[in-house]
Amino acid sequence: MPLAVSDPALAEKHRALLDGARAAIRERTFWSAFPEHLALYGEDGAAAGKAAFEACLGREFPLDQPGADGTAGGERSPYGPELRIRYPHSATDALLAAAAAAIPAWRDAGADARTGACIEILVRLNERSHELAHAVMHTTGQGYPMAFQAGGPHAQDRGLEAIAYAWEEMSRHAPAAVWEKPQGKRPPLRLRKSFRIAPRGVALVIGCSTFPIWNAYPGLFASLVTGNAVVVKPSPRAVLPLALTVAVAREVLEAAGFDPNLVTLAVDADGERRAAELALRPEVRLIDYTGSSAFGEWLERNAAQAVVFAEKAGVNSAVLDSTDDYDGMLANLAFTLSLYSGQMCTTTQNLIVPRGGIETDKGHRSFDEVGADLAAAIDRLLAEPPRAAAILGAISSDEILARAERAGELGRLIRPSAPVEHPDFPGAAVRTPALVAVDGAADGPHLEEQFGPVAFLVAVDDTAAALLLLRETSARRGAITAAVWSTDEAVLAEAERAALEAGVALSENLAGGVYVNQSAAFSDFHATAANPAASASLTDGAFVAPRFHVVQSRRPLEEEA
Repeated sequence: MPLAVSDPALAEKHRALLDGARAAIRERTFWSAFPEHLALYGEDGAAAGKAAFEACLGREFPLDQPGADGTAGGERSPYGPELRIRYPHSATDALLAAAAAAIPAWRDAGADARTGACIEILVRLNERSHELAHAVMHTTGQGYPMAFQAGGPHAQDRGLEAIAYAWEEMSRHAPAAVWEKPQGKRPPLRLRKSFRIAPRGVALVIGCSTFPIWNAYPGLFASLVTGNAVVVKPSPRAVLPLALTVAVAREVLEAAGFDPNLVTLAVDADGERRAAELALRPEVRLIDYTGSSAFGEWLERNAAQAVVFAEKAGVNSAVLDSTDDYDGMLANLAFTLSLYSGQMCTTTQNLIVPRGGIETDKGHRSFDEVGADLAAAIDRLLAEPPRAAAILGAISSDEILARAERAGELGRLIRPSAPVEHPDFPGAAVRTPALVAVDGAADGPHLEEQFGPVAFLVAVDDTAAALLLLRETSARRGAITAAVWSTDEAVLAEAERAALEAGVALSENLAGGVYVNQSAAFSDFHATAANPAASASLTDGAFVAPRFHVVQSRRPLEEEA
């Protein structure tokens, strides 16, 4: 039986999850709502998830939306097979009209009802994490363990994190008050005031092709829980993960007594550029986007009617000054550069090293020795093809593949990108990272994002020059992450100042199981809005507050008898 709109059951059911998330964003210690280990999803979870994924293939995706005028779709797995899934294509006017019509009841239900329904969506998605993992794997090229985490519990944690921030912002002020102003000998002026959350309107989430769920969930849930309707426009290369998300959201909303058109899917027909079309519609008041700088900047310039949250390209740098764990540093860097073939907005691209080399617990290592040792560490990490395939995943773009193959044209090649045979998918384009040496004193390709499995060993005069290059590159070109290895506290302090001035998150002396390209929900601040890589911090109150207004009403309060 559907829940009534005023029914508090979902809010109370998930109160503990909300309270845990609210505590976590204040304390910033480790906390996770959804377990990341595959085995915790039942003995048959993996097999059931794979079967559910395979049941989607070669058929029309079941999604009953207004304005249906045909189907669209053409995803191909980076591992080889075509998915042959057709998705309903809905006319833009109909989608936007339905979304707008769904908002009033959702707005009037209040923050408790919206929060309960949104957390219920995440809980239902969590139950389908294995299915989502296969969908992410076969649209993005991520290896299965990574696809499970990034498309399942880690993404769900990010959605809950956004809900927690939104709850804090929506509950910051009293919903009602009696206002009384003394008037001396005359009776006081008395008003009864009420304050209501008013959403901006229709929100647009533009999905990316590499992390369609992980990048979409913060904006999707931040907009939805604050009372807006959300139109999800996936990348044509990665529709299924977001189509499954939309289907679950619509199912929960309808069961809770709300209009399912609060969340809809807008796919591209062949040759259609729907993101640009939707972004300029006056009904669209919020836009969340992850992708190229060119389109992100176009959105910021042209979608004047909307608040735009854009995560764009950046150049992530690391300074290698000295280390007392040389092998640990190299192993950490090798994994960082190899994970998902560098197809992450957080992957380090530039390893900045003094020309004279660095001091280590293995003795002094020259610039060339650092390069050779890092290449050897990558070789050791990826020596076994099954392990290499799981870490590297598959290349999802011809442009990225071509860039890896042409890496030798970018500078002095230390280590070429090499193919790896995938044990389960012989046709997959799997490539190891290329390592290229360049001169940091000159302009070059290292000053632009070279997305994918290409990293640079950048020679500079000394550590001071290395920190200056890190700061200037991050500030001018944008960066999401930065790193430093040093045994000198003065160098670490200067690196922290450089990162602060450039507005980039800094990792120091990583040598174990934490990597610079990993971001933990509820603790790490992902992106800062302080450099060109992002126009908003994606994990704080400033990310959710612009998604709603507080509108007041007031009337005189008569004296009670």
